[in-house]
Amino acid sequence: MQLKKCLAIAASIATAVCFALPVQAQKRLPAGATPDDIFLALRDAARSDDSATAASLAARLPDYAIASYVDYYRLKPRIRDFSATESEIRDFLTRYEGSAIADRLRNDWLLALGKRGDWTVFDEQYPQFVLNDDVQVKCFALNSRALKGQNVADEARALLVSPKDYGQGCSDLIATLAQNHQFDDNDVWTQIRQAAEAGANNVARRAALFTDNGDTSLQQATDKPALVLARGPGRGRTSHELYIIALGRAAKNNPQQAASFLSDGGSKLTAQEQALGWAQIALPASMKLAPEAIDYWRKTKDAQLSNEGYQWKVRMALRAGDWKLVKSTIEAMPPALRSDITWTYWLGRAQQEGGQNEAAQKQFQAIASNISFYGQLATEELGQKIMIPPGPTPATAAEIAPMAQNSGFKRAFKFYDLNMRFEGIREWNWELRKMNDRQLLAAAEFARQNDVLDRMVNTSDRTRTEMDFTQRFPAPHLTEMSANTRPLGLETAWVYGLIRQESRFIKNARSHVGASGLMQLMPATARFVAKKIGLVEFTPDQINDINTNLLLGTSYLNMVLGNLDGSQPLATAAYNAGPGRPRSWRSTLARPVEGAIFAESIPFTETRGYVKNVMSNATYYAALFEGKPQSLKQRLGQVAPRANTPTDLP
Repeated sequence: MQLKKCLAIAASIATAVCFALPVQAQKRLPAGATPDDIFLALRDAARSDDSATAASLAARLPDYAIASYVDYYRLKPRIRDFSATESEIRDFLTRYEGSAIADRLRNDWLLALGKRGDWTVFDEQYPQFVLNDDVQVKCFALNSRALKGQNVADEARALLVSPKDYGQGCSDLIATLAQNHQFDDNDVWTQIRQAAEAGANNVARRAALFTDNGDTSLQQATDKPALVLARGPGRGRTSHELYIIALGRAAKNNPQQAASFLSDGGSKLTAQEQALGWAQIALPASMKLAPEAIDYWRKTKDAQLSNEGYQWKVRMALRAGDWKLVKSTIEAMPPALRSDITWTYWLGRAQQEGGQNEAAQKQFQAIASNISFYGQLATEELGQKIMIPPGPTPATAAEIAPMAQNSGFKRAFKFYDLNMRFEGIREWNWELRKMNDRQLLAAAEFARQNDVLDRMVNTSDRTRTEMDFTQRFPAPHLTEMSANTRPLGLETAWVYGLIRQESRFIKNARSHVGASGLMQLMPATARFVAKKIGLVEFTPDQINDINTNLLLGTSYLNMVLGNLDGSQPLATAAYNAGPGRPRSWRSTLARPVEGAIFAESIPFTETRGYVKNVMSNATYYAALFEGKPQSLKQRLGQVAPRANTPTDLP
């Protein structure tokens, strides 16, 4: 940005200003800045697309330990502003061929090539993008093919399911497919509704340009839905579609009011449009766990839904005990969604409830070997308990030795020292891609020996046949843990299950919201608990001390458990989302439900995954500690309705 401003000034002045900018930026560094300090400043300059400062800082690191990243951060902002030459980029890719950072830079370059429409170079480079994990790049790739006359409509429909990930690449793809008639009006309106539903308004507005509707009308439906609803559906496809979108936007604040509008004005809509309207209302109602949401979903009949819509229709049917609706909805899901382990399990349960026992057993058998929440539940549906399989032969010194020489692992450790965990994880995981089970076990043991337990867990989790559960479910600081859990009567396995999810045993872990330590305590929570238990002279800098963190974390967890009737699923949810939310969620239940149904229908995506993972972890830890088979279903128990009463817990 700074460089562009410079170029707009007269040449002599521009030169002076541009060369002054890096000097100003460097003044922010301490006088005795170390190479590591300069490297971190270089990373920040690249993140800010400040190419002039990045170039100046990179020049100060001629012999830095991670030379490839110095070159990457120097080049990245220039790729983004299109000032980097093709030869410079190719030189980087050749010099660091086969490395994680080369693949990362190729990702950056593909995005720039797609935005610029340089399809010749894009098509040459795309097959070399190893990870291929960028939705926008995938959209550009389909767009390139579509522009050459290939029919990619089905692939695009399967890809275009999460508007928040789209970016320019996916909006361009929608535009191309609309213009060359691979997408008809139904496809375009599906994308508009889906984007409006997800709050991706820019995506919706760009797609709307390819209907007979202008941007202003759509903007009115999203920004002032009450006005659109008050006028009624009007006539024609566009008016009806905008009315449906307005219903969804209004339902985010008041589902019942939106339902009243549809009930009153729905007669002017076709049966299919009415079903889509109810779907727009049912989803936000579900996110509020409104009891009437299930009635709205039933009115959607066989309407085509978004991925979120299908999933929430099943969740609300589970809460209502409507197994027929569970089954029919899962069967109507797109294949990629239907094959998810979550819906494989619940389809099996629905078939079981309908007397299709043989079909149900096949569903459970297909996923029972999966080391996860639903794999465990499927195992129990097959009449077995959760056990720890025999461990493999431990990795030998000869197997571990090559790991110490692995250049990617060396870079990862350097990044961990710099507290650049994202970059470290990227380097570490890149090296795991082609490893077999024995190599993965050796890499995991190498991580253990270097006290990088999160990488040990992640690496060992990847083995398929040789499974070392002592690596997957470590129990460091067991003496200190037992000293804190035993007086409280708190189950140690559950606490370890929570820590494994919270921090992966990173002692100095710090979340984006400020939670710290093994048990990821927020400063306010730590102060509250310290006061409650009489921990005098407590200061926030003690949170990362292992003994203090475990003392405060287990004490708080015990308080939450007592506040929620001793239910581990509820207390786990409370630890993540705050005690008030699970109390509110259970108050919306019309009847007692299985703990698994309660967990699956938690409205917060993070908390939903968190509860399932913690409860699954705890079951494995219990099997390790007790040396006997366990039941996840028993641990989950049932969650019964109860009034949402206030709590003084933070």
